[in-house]
Parts: sequence; structure tokens; C-alpha cells
Amino acid sequence: MDGTAQPAPDQHHEHLAPISRIVTEVAAQFPGARITLGEMAEAFGDRAFGLLILLLCLPSLLPGMASVFGIPMLILGVQMGMGRRVPKLPRFIARQSIKREDLLRLSGASGSSWIKRVEQYVKPRPGFFTSPFGDKIVGWLTVYSAVMLILPGPGTNGPPAFGTIIMALGVVEADNRVIGIGALVTLLGCLFATFVIGALVWVGIQALGWIV
Repeated sequence: MDGTAQPAPDQHHEHLAPISRIVTEVAAQFPGARITLGEMAEAFGDRAFGLLILLLCLPSLLPGMASVFGIPMLILGVQMGMGRRVPKLPRFIARQSIKREDLLRLSGASGSSWIKRVEQYVKPRPGFFTSPFGDKIVGWLTVYSAVMLILPGPGTNGPPAFGTIIMALGVVEADNRVIGIGALVTLLGCLFATFVIGALVWVGIQALGWIV
């Protein structure tokens, strides 16, 4: 890969669903074998937060992948929550790369009929959640979601990841309604994960007390 960004695809990708179009756009900009997170952050400017969170969160729907991408999501969420307009990735994260072929496969990784239904209604809609304060709310919800993805728990990855994908998709497309729906789903998913993990910790403490 020579690292040179290519012109973004134009109208011939517009018929694709948003996730597929976004992934195709990224892959078209970087024709090499691997694409680094730093390159994507630089190329997509003020869309980079939503784009990177989306691409990091999609694999979290696959078994065993959530914790790998949780820390980069956590860092992005903190920066967004603190009001940054463009992400500033630490070097060890900026160097992380994704295989181009894996990236293209990610457009179908969501697999969820619910996400596909949401994609049908995504379009630019300004409002509260597309404002700077709305971005901060999205950022801190992303932090909460990332923590739930990092912590182990049975069935606790899917709900936060699903909501965060919807939320990030709304951020990329500047859709106030979709961001709001994603924020609600993310919050409910994170509360569910918190309850499950808390219950497991309580059971573990009780079991330890019986043993001792």
C-alpha cells in the first residue's frame, strides 16, 4: 500500500445501504492490502468519529471480538465526550490496521435484520443529537458501551454493540432521529449488561463466602 488516498467514490455507490456504502467508500480511498485507523481518521475529518466507532463496533457482534476493539472505542468515546471535533489517536492505536478484504466483509458482518431496517430510514436530519452537546452525549454513551464490551459477561456484548452501531451510523449520516434511537438502545443495552455483570459478581462473592 502506498498510503495515498484515492478520490472518494461518487454516485455509483449511492444505491448501497449506509453501512455497505461507508465500508465501500473507505476501501475505495485506500486500495492497499491493509488500512490503518490513523489513515481513516485523517481522511474522513469530522466524520471520523462516527466512522471509526462504527467500524470498530461491527466486529463486536461476532463472538470473541468485542474486547479487542473495546479500548480504541473507549479512547474515541472519551475524546468525543470531551468535545473534540476530530479524533486524535494515540500512536499505538493509529498504527492498528484492518485488512481491506476483512473490511469489505464487515459490510455484511452486522447480519441483523434490525440494522438493515434502520439503514432504510437513515438520512441527514439536523437536530439536538447532531449538535456539539449531542456529540458529547454520544461520546460518553460510547465510553459506557466500550466498558461493557471490554468486561466479560455472557450475552452482554451484543446489546451495547448493536445500539452503538445504530448511534454511530446516525453520526456519520448526521441523522438526529437515528442517533436518538441508537442512544436509547445503547443505554438500555448497557444497563442490561451492567445488571448481568453485577449479578455475576454478586453470585461469585456469595459463592466465595460459602466456600470460605
